[in-house]
Amino acid sequence: MNSHSIVIIPTYNEIENIEAIVRKVFSLPTLFDVLIVDDGSPDGTAQIVKQLQKEYPAQLHLLEREGKLGLGTAYLTGFSYAIEHQYEYIFEMDADFSHNPEDLQQLYTACHHEGYDVAIGSRYIKGLNVVNWPIERVLMSYFASYYVRFITGIPIQDTTAGFKCYRRKVLETIDLKNIRFVGYAFQIEMKFLAWKFGFKIKEIPIVFTDRAKGKSKMSSGIFKEALLGVIRMKIDSLFNTYQIH
Repeated sequence: MNSHSIVIIPTYNEIENIEAIVRKVFSLPTLFDVLIVDDGSPDGTAQIVKQLQKEYPAQLHLLEREGKLGLGTAYLTGFSYAIEHQYEYIFEMDADFSHNPEDLQQLYTACHHEGYDVAIGSRYIKGLNVVNWPIERVLMSYFASYYVRFITGIPIQDTTAGFKCYRRKVLETIDLKNIRFVGYAFQIEMKFLAWKFGFKIKEIPIVFTDRAKGKSKMSSGIFKEALLGVIRMKIDSLFNTYQIH
């Protein structure tokens, strides 16, 4: 392991983006390792990663799963790997350049230098910073975050954001085995639990740019899970205690 930071990137059919995103992360001034969690991409994404591992044998890691098992479970698999290998700073990032890899350094600074436990790349902390999304998707995402804040009381503007840094202790405190959601609601649930446990959270303004290559994995089922899941999550929280051991 070359770094105390690892960037987890779930992939499914990202052959058009994977090499460029990996090389971009490794070109940054801050040293990051990268873990690709590939869900059996039929387009050969994992094969590209294996070729790149010859060039970056110590920094680039790959976990291959059989079949498309969902974003949330991909991250949970990556979290377990990161905890097992004792990484201190654990990042979530998309493979399609909708998250600018250069912003990894802002998230790292917030946790490593400023002492935050969770740093969130936020599209909504300073207005609407979304590029190339259809207006209906912008509104859906924005009002989904408003809905989550209304139901849960969580003081986070971008509750569905998928660009984040966690200190390892956050993931060790949250019982990852009991995370129940897989799509948008997974991102909400992780933030909600980090907040309930009292961890220090910072939102950092980023510009989110819709993918230029490949296909989006968003579906109406994922959105429905979030709508219904938030209510269930809030009700369950009334019967739980949240203490850091």
